[in-house]
Amino acid sequence: MVLECSRGPLREVELPVPEAGPGQALLRVRACGVCRTDLHVVDGELPDPKLPLVPGHQIVGEDVEGGGRLGVPWLGWTCGECRYCRSGRENLCDRARFTGYHLDGGYAEYAVADRRYCFPIPEDYPDAQAAPLLCAGLIGYRSLRLAGDGERLGLYGFGASAHIVAQVARAEGRRVFAFTRKGDDAAQQLALELGAEWAGDALGPAPEELDAAIVFAPSGELVPAGLRAIAKGGTLVCAGIHMSDIPSFPYELLWGERVVRSVANLTRRDGEEFLALAPRVPVRTEVDPFPLERANEALERVRDGEVRGAAVLVP
Repeated sequence: MVLECSRGPLREVELPVPEAGPGQALLRVRACGVCRTDLHVVDGELPDPKLPLVPGHQIVGEDVEGGGRLGVPWLGWTCGECRYCRSGRENLCDRARFTGYHLDGGYAEYAVADRRYCFPIPEDYPDAQAAPLLCAGLIGYRSLRLAGDGERLGLYGFGASAHIVAQVARAEGRRVFAFTRKGDDAAQQLALELGAEWAGDALGPAPEELDAAIVFAPSGELVPAGLRAIAKGGTLVCAGIHMSDIPSFPYELLWGERVVRSVANLTRRDGEEFLALAPRVPVRTEVDPFPLERANEALERVRDGEVRGAAVLVP
């Protein structure tokens, strides 16, 4: 499924099987998660994608040459030479290339990827259930680490990432509070099933002070809402790659040594740590599978918040 121009639909196209170059793996795609970042690419909110482009960066594939299953995440290549790469911050590399954005991704029957940036898939996970771990899980995990160790955690937006993070946070003994769009009963019910002790309107008052909050929904108005909810010294993490403009807010919401920070991409260390942790929790992903040719429908379902857990394309 190919994006030929920004803001256009994906088109079903017959392409040759890609050839793996030196250091690359040729993968027979067994599942590919559908991420809100894919929407930002398709909608032109992320600039200068490779066009034409095969989107998709949560790939579970069979290694055609080496056997076994490999997972392909968003981070597809880094230079290894810049000050970010040399200081353990390859997620900030200025020359980084990203799967399904600069590099063809997994909305296809075959894909190629740099072996150095692939991860072995834990045996406990079927293909479709493993796919959301590769971005929703990895970005969620990085966000949770950067949010600190506070006991009372708010999750703003309860989709693919939050439904994974909630399980990790509960396993760590934290209390989870889920903030969703007003009236989103399905998301609130899923949050409660996964251990949240409260679920309600993201723009309404929190039931009690939070120690930290993670904003997964791409809505800037949730930043001041989250700041109102966190206690002094708390951290608010913006987990998305794109967000609508943050409205102005009074300094008093930030005062008290509250912190607002973003999460950018992931490192390979994040992937190694999280994919070792997920089976121990154990994280169980909720997935809504779609055939590959229905990728446009899957994207619209994600856009409209009509997916329980994560949407996954299955060739």
